[in-house]
Amino acid sequence: MADAPLTGIRVLELGNFIAAPFATRVFADFGAEVIKVERPGVGDELRGWRRTRGSTSMLFRTIARNKKSVTLDLKQDEGRALVLDLVRQCDVVVENFRPGTLERWGLGPADLTAVNPDLVVVRISGYGQTGPYRDRAGFGGVAEAFGGLRQVTGHPDRPPVRPAAPIADAAAGLYGVVGALMLLLGKARGVPHDGPRVADVALYESVFMMMESLIPDYDAYGVVRERTAGNLPGVVPSGVYPTADGQSVMIAGNSSGAFGRLMTAVGRRDLAEDPALADGDARSAREDELDAAITAWTSAHTAPEAVRILNDAGVPAGPVYDARAIAADEHYRARDMLRPLKVVVEDEPEEIRFPGVVPRLPGAPGDVRWAGPELGEHTEAVLSGLLGIGAERLSGYRERKVI
Repeated sequence: MADAPLTGIRVLELGNFIAAPFATRVFADFGAEVIKVERPGVGDELRGWRRTRGSTSMLFRTIARNKKSVTLDLKQDEGRALVLDLVRQCDVVVENFRPGTLERWGLGPADLTAVNPDLVVVRISGYGQTGPYRDRAGFGGVAEAFGGLRQVTGHPDRPPVRPAAPIADAAAGLYGVVGALMLLLGKARGVPHDGPRVADVALYESVFMMMESLIPDYDAYGVVRERTAGNLPGVVPSGVYPTADGQSVMIAGNSSGAFGRLMTAVGRRDLAEDPALADGDARSAREDELDAAITAWTSAHTAPEAVRILNDAGVPAGPVYDARAIAADEHYRARDMLRPLKVVVEDEPEEIRFPGVVPRLPGAPGDVRWAGPELGEHTEAVLSGLLGIGAERLSGYRERKVI
């Protein structure tokens, strides 16, 4: 089998929670050696999130998979010196501290590139490294609100709601990966670069970039988007519809071709052939009428029946899945999106399924080699193997709680 495409790249993760670790997980999935620096005795706070048994959450095991855990106290001079020694051996550093934190520790981009001029640095923060809000604490939920996503999510007669997944963190992590790979590619091609190679990623901007024409629509039409119960304005018919078995199906019949096929499939050829509905704006104006016709049909069918009939008719439609349904689905299995690994949850190893690798690169695939490691599992191996530190010196570091 061919090597994964990032084999030979070494990444140092100075991050906690989700955004920076999400970015480094992509590197790790595709062959990069990722060294995750954690606080001695404490580790990444994600280890304790969403956990009902055992000492380490499945959330951490998922985000930190394929990485090596090294404990270092960055508040101690010796810990920071070891970080700089590691930086000399790395291609990329990814961090998500509040702006100014690394600089106070003597680990800012200027310090890092002083010991490794070829280094690429990815900085992920709530509001970015510049601007009047740079010093504000920033978490994903706040970024989703500030970036405009929260205001348009939910029902119009209720308060805004948060998407039940870390959208801002995941988007920022992906932008961090893209920024790092662009800088690595530019360096490899000899493209001149002014100053340290830094990608400055803001959580709120990562959200804002997903908000389509939010501001252009405001400037051009005076439209301020509000909550529309989960449907995108002007994208009609499209949404979640109830079925006879108490389930739901997601149907996207908003393109002109799909609309005709959908209305024919639900027994409303009159609407499919209505020339007044050939235009998207016209369909939007009659959204209630169209949704009522679709709901009448889906309510008379089970979710599997509705999905089968609509897919046979060439209409984009699918079930609304929960974890149980995903775990049992044949397509997930066929695409290798459920990867079983042996993980100790409490006392004995258990088989736990983890998400597969995205994107699929058939000629040089990524892999899930191990779940998120135990705290400090690789400290001695990395410091001795990569930096040549002997057992006596390592023992001294442990006594002083540097590692």
